[in-house]
Amino acid sequence: MRKLLTILLVAMLFVLAACTNEQPSRSSEPEVTSQETEVKAAVKEVDPAKADRVESDEIPASLEEPVEIALVMQMTAGSFYTTQIKGIQEQVAAFGGKVKIYDSQNDLAKMASNIELAVTEKVDGILVSHGRADALNASIQRALVAEIPVVAFDSDIQLPGVTVLDQDDHLLAWKILRKIAEDLRGSGNLATIWVAGFAPMEKRQVMIEAFHGRFNHIKEVARFGSVTSNTPLDTQAQVEALLTKNPNEGEIDAIFSTWNEFTRGAVKALEHSGRTDVQLYGIDLTDEDLPLMQQEGSPLVAVATIDPAEVGRVQARLLYQKVGGVDVSDIVLMEPALVKREDLPAEPVKLDQLDEYVPGWGRTNIGVSPWMKKLEERGKQ
Repeated sequence: MRKLLTILLVAMLFVLAACTNEQPSRSSEPEVTSQETEVKAAVKEVDPAKADRVESDEIPASLEEPVEIALVMQMTAGSFYTTQIKGIQEQVAAFGGKVKIYDSQNDLAKMASNIELAVTEKVDGILVSHGRADALNASIQRALVAEIPVVAFDSDIQLPGVTVLDQDDHLLAWKILRKIAEDLRGSGNLATIWVAGFAPMEKRQVMIEAFHGRFNHIKEVARFGSVTSNTPLDTQAQVEALLTKNPNEGEIDAIFSTWNEFTRGAVKALEHSGRTDVQLYGIDLTDEDLPLMQQEGSPLVAVATIDPAEVGRVQARLLYQKVGGVDVSDIVLMEPALVKREDLPAEPVKLDQLDEYVPGWGRTNIGVSPWMKKLEERGKQ
């Protein structure tokens, strides 16, 4: 009997101990992991003034009156630039604003002067197209001091507060170069049409060198190119000379064109020379270029591109956001698409129809704020 009582007592003590262990201690603090500590510390360091805010759909006070925008371009000659300008004008007009275009005619000193002229004229915002930091930084800095927001496109400018819209030239070049590698099956002779002195070209060159480093059985047999008063015609002459120097099949398997103005000249040269053995690959595409790609027997196989009209619209929207007080990133990237001849229909199409045939093509929501709808409604009045 005494033994049974002892067993029961021990059992009761175990039960009480178990219940006690299941109860959290009221006097002790909950255990905090190191990860939770880091999160709490990060939250405490956040500046409330810089925290993300949900934008109102009301038009910002700084946009109550129509704004005047300066568009300072390194050059305007070429279908890409004219299409980009059209997109900018279209978007600014929809917002009820005005655009004044400053064509620097491929003169960087003149481009810097044009930026300073826009500052002197006290515009509400400045759009910069191309140009280089070493030539433009001082002038853009004057705009910033004057509290004039700046959005640049395809430039190497890296000034705090300046938003640079980039069509991601590294990815743009790599997409088409990868297509070339696939079509050549990793081996062949390639000619490249390229020119120095432009920020997007310098970025594309980085990928050209990486391409040849990776696909070392694809030999670059020539690299040439120049920007002139008639780039397509002069490129045609250069390509024809290259083909004359390399008349036999296999001496040149493909040509890589880094700009659509080069591409148009190369297409004509290949057609006039009757060289169906040479395939052409390019960067940039406009409504003027699409027929060259769609025509029967075209040598133009594929193009990596972004709709230049959408580039213009996005650039304008980003500037309006900055004028409206929105905190816009200093770098905004657009996603390029690969347009392949084989995917296009037999009937002629325009850029704004390519979403039916090219994955990822079409208008974007980059730079869109909820108040822009009201701004466009006001612009119609």
